[in-house]
Amino acid sequence: MSLDKEISGFLSTGTPKVIAEIGCNHKGDMAIARELIMNAALFCKVDVVKFQKRTPKELLTPEQYNAPHPNPANAYGETYGAHREALELDVEQNRQLKKWCEEFGVEYSTSVWDLTASKDIVPLNPSLIKIPSACNLHWDMLGYLCESYTGEVHLSFGMTTREEEEQIVRFFEERGRAKDLVVYSCTSGYPVAFEDICLYELLRIRERFAGRVKAIGFSGHHLGIAADVAAMTLGAEWVERHFTLDRTWKGTDHAASLEPDGMRKLTRDLRNVHKALAFKKSEVLGVEAVQREKLKYRGV
Repeated sequence: MSLDKEISGFLSTGTPKVIAEIGCNHKGDMAIARELIMNAALFCKVDVVKFQKRTPKELLTPEQYNAPHPNPANAYGETYGAHREALELDVEQNRQLKKWCEEFGVEYSTSVWDLTASKDIVPLNPSLIKIPSACNLHWDMLGYLCESYTGEVHLSFGMTTREEEEQIVRFFEERGRAKDLVVYSCTSGYPVAFEDICLYELLRIRERFAGRVKAIGFSGHHLGIAADVAAMTLGAEWVERHFTLDRTWKGTDHAASLEPDGMRKLTRDLRNVHKALAFKKSEVLGVEAVQREKLKYRGV
């Protein structure tokens, strides 16, 4: 096989898709959520904005719900449960978020953390639903989505063993839904040091699952945007980053998020570098021909 065919078969063929994960960075405020959507769509020009949907009393034990937040400086309530409730947006609010996304020309999505949250979001019919690393072994929720949701399921492999990865993909295969599954290389930390990003995991995941799932993505919690561009060159077709208006705001995710200018540069660089990942269509390109005529030394 020629080098160009070998590399073309390895690299993704489509322009990489960018997800701005707003998550709970709206601080429970719909006005901030709308501003985040508007910035992500119009200024940053991302493809998707993503929120989070949880049912705190379903996810947490009574002890966890009533315990204080482990980092009081980031707390939005007197207990961890109250903190989570304060950041939660209900179904009608999510319906409004979806309308705003449509208004600004960007796809709406959300991560679902439990079965009730999944049942809340599926009727909104987003084009994709995300499963965070923390919940990727929630078999009841995954089973419900396989049966009741027809869109793409995106799922992160953070803090997940290789045996568990195989179990997850087989679960979707057995239900005839693996071709709607997008799996993400991910390191679950906030923020993640560069030595822990482990970009070569993309190669391992591609080798193991590329023929079995719809696509491979990269979900980053690091600083800067250089690693995301490298992830795309290693075959990531989706790139997901947390998004905020101000990294100094109170909350766990803001420090590992990109502000608008960073997200704008990320989408710009991913798309431009993707264009550059090509072989020359001819030995001397048209742009070179004029320079060749003027400058090329041809000997005596």
